[in-house]
Amino acid sequence: MKWLANSEVVTKTRIPAHGQILRVSLLATQDTSPSDLKRDCSDGLCGLIKRPSDLYEVLAFHLDRVLGLNRSLPAVARKFNSPLLPYKYTNGAARPIVWWVPDIQHLDDANNDQNSFALGWLQYQSLLQQRCGMADSRAALGIAPCLSVLHTEWAKLALFDFLLQVHDRLDRYCCGFQPDPAEPCMEEMLHDKCRNPAELVLVHILIRGSEPSRLVFIDNAGRPHHPEAKLNFRLLEGIDGFPETAVTVLKSGCLQNMLLKSLYLDQEFWESQGGYPGLRHLLQVINRRGQILLLMNDVPMDTGCRSIHAS
Repeated sequence: MKWLANSEVVTKTRIPAHGQILRVSLLATQDTSPSDLKRDCSDGLCGLIKRPSDLYEVLAFHLDRVLGLNRSLPAVARKFNSPLLPYKYTNGAARPIVWWVPDIQHLDDANNDQNSFALGWLQYQSLLQQRCGMADSRAALGIAPCLSVLHTEWAKLALFDFLLQVHDRLDRYCCGFQPDPAEPCMEEMLHDKCRNPAELVLVHILIRGSEPSRLVFIDNAGRPHHPEAKLNFRLLEGIDGFPETAVTVLKSGCLQNMLLKSLYLDQEFWESQGGYPGLRHLLQVINRRGQILLLMNDVPMDTGCRSIHAS
């Protein structure tokens, strides 16, 4: 996090089809050798500078760590002043920078390169029933119908996406709620495909070559302001249990306090949100979604956490 927040930008390049996102290489600690973007990125020395509207990726990263999931990529808020960057990146607005993972696997298909696997909704639901890689499963990882991903990974993804209301991975068609006309799934006429589940595909289902049994969560900004009346419960469909560590945090009633302590480490993000007064409502919304998830699964809440906040 300190390296992402403080290291000097030494090279940049645009990401095709992502207009406002730049991939940059950052100076290693004491490295004085000439910089080469391809080499730097393969060495894990790159990050993605995203839009100011993507700042909630920082919140998502801290939520991921507080819940003990450890599947999203390190992200920090930062104001840039490098002369290498266009003015709109150096105008004083905080932007998130997310670590670029060098070994994420992408499909060769140019129309589906944001996935490590081609995976449809019906196949995904069948996959959940197989409980791939678990002791009580007859299906082995990496052998059809299973992918290389362990069964418990899908529960981590579903819980994470539900708390943040990230629809793009498991329900990019908005089949699980009634979308507003301005939603991308409406403007792109994706919602119409909900009538035929065989046409529904999952996106951003990614793994690293070094850890093929674990998912990597990207583009996690989600929708902290998504109304409770429209919560997308389809994100939880087919999931038969949630990670114990995350459930323990949600049960404790301490989620908001834990998030505050964690977010306070990123002073740029903290200040960009107006400190505790600005963050309070966001954290209450996420906590409320956690309570709803527990109620759905008949898990009682504890009441022992004292209310504290960073000053």
